[in-house]
Amino acid sequence: MSPEAGGAPKSSGLDPRRDPDLAVQVLLQALPYIEAFRGAVVVVKFGGNAMGDPDLFEQFASDIVLMHRVGMRPVVVHGGGPQIGEWLDKLGKTSEFVDGRRVTDAETLDVAQMVLIGKVNADIVTALNGFGPLALGLAGTDAHLIEAEAHDPELGFVGAVTRVNPALITRTLAMDLIPVIATIGVDRTGQTYNINADDAATAIAEELGAQKLIFLTDVPGLLADAEDPTSLITRVDTDEVARLIDDGTISGGMVPKMSGCARAVGSGVGSVHLIDGRRPHVLLLELLTDAGVGTMVVPAAAAATAVAAAADEGETA
Repeated sequence: MSPEAGGAPKSSGLDPRRDPDLAVQVLLQALPYIEAFRGAVVVVKFGGNAMGDPDLFEQFASDIVLMHRVGMRPVVVHGGGPQIGEWLDKLGKTSEFVDGRRVTDAETLDVAQMVLIGKVNADIVTALNGFGPLALGLAGTDAHLIEAEAHDPELGFVGAVTRVNPALITRTLAMDLIPVIATIGVDRTGQTYNINADDAATAIAEELGAQKLIFLTDVPGLLADAEDPTSLITRVDTDEVARLIDDGTISGGMVPKMSGCARAVGSGVGSVHLIDGRRPHVLLLELLTDAGVGTMVVPAAAAATAVAAAADEGETA
């Protein structure tokens, strides 16, 4: 999405594969964004229904590969809550949730590690590598990539991120590979924890100083009216997020998500995007078209002005 543009794109029903003139228009529209984002670190949190839909899964993989091919440096961070739930059901173990987080005893933690690292991560890496030797699977436990501590004793082995050690990610990027990170963290004693994937993606984006952090969700983005999917707010700054929380426009489960988005932008991430992962090729629509899709969270106007002024001073120094 252009920093100056917003709004959900409307489908024209036209197919650029069968219309050469339209294909040229698409490429010309994408070119400025390809130039602008070349070399940019883009952290993508993959989750939701797109993980369970074979077509959307394949389209996600092709979008990530295209981002890589045109010079972006994507970093994929994933959860796998539904998949963990499926395997717990197969084992006859009931899942319990507190404030949206799965209570994780030792047995549940074992299942989470097996599913996230051995199944979900491997599936994503395999899909990406179907386009060539491009992706490397990592877990937060590798070289203590994600350090964590207990989030709440009531939740068991659910972790809160205390530190991200980015060396393994930066080395993977330096090898021109796509890091794919399973969100299992570890503490200094070697105890592992199941980490909320949104929290992990945010912490990783902050540590890397990512230009963009993108959340694939099961909603169109931030809505002015939760009951009206056409009330999409396409662009919001960090000050507006605070106001929308105060007046109740942002409520329920969107409060921690939007607060996290604002915090990430405040910590140096260029912008944060909430987009609907159920939409085909949604990553490319958001990154490489004038209209874009979803909601983009940007720095408050004062902060953005200060950053621009500092950049101008640096250029003239």
